[in-house]
Amino acid sequence: MNTPSNDELYMALALREAEKAARIGETPIGAVIVCDGKVISRAHNARETDKNALYHAEIRAIYRACRALGGWRLHKCELYVTLEPCPMCAGAIMSARIKRVVYAAPDPKAGAYGGLFDLNAFAVNHKPIVESGVMEAESRDLLKRFFAELREKKKREKQEKQEKE
Repeated sequence: MNTPSNDELYMALALREAEKAARIGETPIGAVIVCDGKVISRAHNARETDKNALYHAEIRAIYRACRALGGWRLHKCELYVTLEPCPMCAGAIMSARIKRVVYAAPDPKAGAYGGLFDLNAFAVNHKPIVESGVMEAESRDLLKRFFAELREKKKREKQEKQEKE
């Protein structure tokens, strides 16, 4: 019997957050921040729900971790996220001094840790350790299902509109 690693356990929590996002019509991305082996914060995307471009899972998790720990330096923390962070989120990770980022699926269109470009390749003031591929298939499957359902919903709505005309 294989015992899941801590990375898999924390990523499973991030996937649960991503599933919450999908249930409310948000892009299914979830994030968890861990400090000294303890979950400090969890979050999922809420851009559509809260009508706020900044409400990515990572940003919301960082905000909550800062509040929980009483400061902006998260240098003892690890971030687990279901999709490779975008440039905005990578900037927040750098600013918060998060020591390690573990993401599930790469994002070739907007990923800032190797998908589109690698922020750590630049002379920035903080470079987290970055690891990828933990539960990648599960994250990728959730994203694929979500977008397939979204396309189908839009197709149905278009057909219904045409039938009414």
